[in-house]
Amino acid sequence: MLTTPAREANTFLRRLVGAAALRAATYEEVEADRHATFQAMAIVALSSVAAGIGARGFGGGRPADIALFTVVALLTWIVWAILTYEIGVRILPELQTRSNIPELLRTIGFASTPGLLRVIGVVPGLTAPIFAMTSIWMLLAVIVAVRQALDYSNTRRAVAVCALGWGLALAFAIVLGVLFSSPVSG
Repeated sequence: MLTTPAREANTFLRRLVGAAALRAATYEEVEADRHATFQAMAIVALSSVAAGIGARGFGGGRPADIALFTVVALLTWIVWAILTYEIGVRILPELQTRSNIPELLRTIGFASTPGLLRVIGVVPGLTAPIFAMTSIWMLLAVIVAVRQALDYSNTRRAVAVCALGWGLALAFAIVLGVLFSSPVSG
């Protein structure tokens, strides 16, 4: 019989796999589990750190560069989550849409699971492909998460909400990157 910590670790690992596999049932489970908030936030934090480390492949190997990429990734996730909530609940809800911020944050937090792979971006030549692949994978995961958390009857509305929020969050990340990046000397 598994002890409570072992059972929790097993549940967490199962949820990571389910979230990465885009299983709707996993997102329904974490939406309903108020105790999964810490797990979701841990995934977001680890995914942001993975982005910071993986971004070394873009040429910024100093600790300050890693910290900058980590902070930009975390802030971008926060902006994306807020935009997704506002767009999904206030602008494009369906009649049955009932959600709150913690439910959506849990599901979107688990949708950050593919971002853990961004650490592989530290390998020269793999940075851009890894970041592109994981960004698209995370977008697909967020679409499933939003569809489940906002009780949408179809995926099209979730795609619209997520694409709009993702585009705005990406613009935010680019602006942050430009504002805080060090000048390139020739």
